[in-house]
Amino acid sequence: MTVTLRPATGDDLMAVGALHQRSRVAAYSAFLPVEALADPTPEAMGRYWVERWGWEQCTHRMTVAERAGALVGFSHLGPDDEDDPATGLLNAIHLDPREQGRGVGRALMVDALDAMRARGWRRAVLWVLRGNAHARSFYERGGWTSTGIEREEHIGTALTPQLRYTRPL
Repeated sequence: MTVTLRPATGDDLMAVGALHQRSRVAAYSAFLPVEALADPTPEAMGRYWVERWGWEQCTHRMTVAERAGALVGFSHLGPDDEDDPATGLLNAIHLDPREQGRGVGRALMVDALDAMRARGWRRAVLWVLRGNAHARSFYERGGWTSTGIEREEHIGTALTPQLRYTRPL
């Protein structure tokens, strides 16, 4: 069955939140403690996206991927977090864990890069958890390279090192 990409709507956001939480637990459980991934709940993650959508929908773009009418992934992009007007930030690509290796992530990345080019950005950046070898490999296969810049942010109770990646558009 084919995957369809479309712009997200406000009606998608609670399902996006639930998928986001499932994706985080599946992707991060190998290197983060279970208690760090217990919160937020899928409902709380949905409310987070509803709130975020309210103040970002004019400057950011969310795309959802569907298979047979069911949400199976999403991407989220917007302006650079360091205010470089020539750069776009890929905030997220998350998949339903059952969709890993089925081409959905690649389709979402290609779509996001095309959208960034259409906005006139010449470079794309993203942050990826240092411990997420699977995601790092995915982005590296897509032409992204580490800048060597690191930061730490909390996921639940766990302080998580993140790496900044970049690629030309």
